[in-house]
Amino acid sequence: MSVVIVLEGAGPGSFTVAVSPLAELSACLHALTESAHHPELRDWGRAVTANASAELRAGLRRFSPLWSALRWRGFYPGLDGTRPAGAGTGVGLGIGAGPGAFAGPSAGPSAGPGPGAGPSAGPGLGSVLEEQLRTVARLPIGRFAELTAFACVNGYTRFDFSRLLRSADQRAALEHAATALSAGRRELAAQLLRDPEACRADLLGFLDRCRSEFFAEVWAGAEPELTRSALAVRGRLASGAGRAGGSGNGSGSGSGSENSRTAHTARATRVTRATRTTEDLAEALASLSPDSSRLGAPPRVVFDKLHHSVITPARTPVVLVPTRFNAPHLVVKNEPGLPPVLHYPIDAPEVGVTLARSRMLALTDPHRVRLCRLIAREPMTTLDLAARLSMTQPQVSRHLRALRDLGLVGAERSGRFVHYRLDLSAVERIGQDVVRALQH
Repeated sequence: MSVVIVLEGAGPGSFTVAVSPLAELSACLHALTESAHHPELRDWGRAVTANASAELRAGLRRFSPLWSALRWRGFYPGLDGTRPAGAGTGVGLGIGAGPGAFAGPSAGPSAGPGPGAGPSAGPGLGSVLEEQLRTVARLPIGRFAELTAFACVNGYTRFDFSRLLRSADQRAALEHAATALSAGRRELAAQLLRDPEACRADLLGFLDRCRSEFFAEVWAGAEPELTRSALAVRGRLASGAGRAGGSGNGSGSGSGSENSRTAHTARATRVTRATRTTEDLAEALASLSPDSSRLGAPPRVVFDKLHHSVITPARTPVVLVPTRFNAPHLVVKNEPGLPPVLHYPIDAPEVGVTLARSRMLALTDPHRVRLCRLIAREPMTTLDLAARLSMTQPQVSRHLRALRDLGLVGAERSGRFVHYRLDLSAVERIGQDVVRALQH
């Protein structure tokens, strides 16, 4: 299964880059309740929960289905169905500054205190987060119930909850699907069906409590990094926009043949520019995850995910949101009727599922294992390895080439000899890389 972003007809204006405190708060909550996914944040999570109030701990248990496998759409920009403010400026790429997005740090050296500054830390966090929460509060209650139900059942492609509060069949479907998954999902679904307004009010109160108890300090440290990443991605997406100007063909007098050649040249120039723009967009999007591939006819970027979705930015503009706490996950949101969202880690892992799997498979071959054992002790030439392994030099070369392509073997030239050695650090990371890759 995969998420496919079809780039045919898309331009830089088809994408918005938005920095969102509410989206980053969802990543923090995920790291708190799914610590096995984020071992590097385990100490931070223990410190937060150790100092948390009883109300915060209760909320972490009660609302955890909203930030587990399928992230609740209410955390992301464009919740009211519009693009975040800031889109359409310049080349159509804005660091969103309206509901659901944050404009970035204040100008000047006092752009915000560092970590540990307490609940008031973060430039304008209170007002920005409050506006995002107000957007959730203004949602029609039926829409809030629909999006929350999707999170309770961990999916939206197989369910219709558009009339959840009025349809006995949809209520029964929610109860059945949530019960089959976990007690926590069943309980949240029951609360939603019993009193959706109270459920929303409790959720908003919990999120505001997160701000005051731990998130303000987190945001003070994370926001500058997220803004830098957003600006960098914005620049990569827009790199082809400068080529979109006129061709300078003019409309002066000239012979018919000259005008024809000029028109043909102008058309060819426009096609070339459009192609380069598409290539720039594909390269920028593919850089967001190691489990991506670029394909043609039509031009598209494919992300290896556990659900299938097709996104067409030319018709439905896409919002990109950077995250620090959500790494290594790339979260793709594509609920019906809302702008698609890519919540991408600012430091994308180097090893994806495909490479991790290939490395494991490479070491299942007994000949390669013996070869690796030899070059783990000392660098050796193909001639030495062939003699020690009772193989021909071409056979050894094929095995070495496969291991080098996977980044497991390095080569050092000494005069006319090439010595091969096992990259022990790469081998040592295989287990960790597999764990991280399985979470993308």
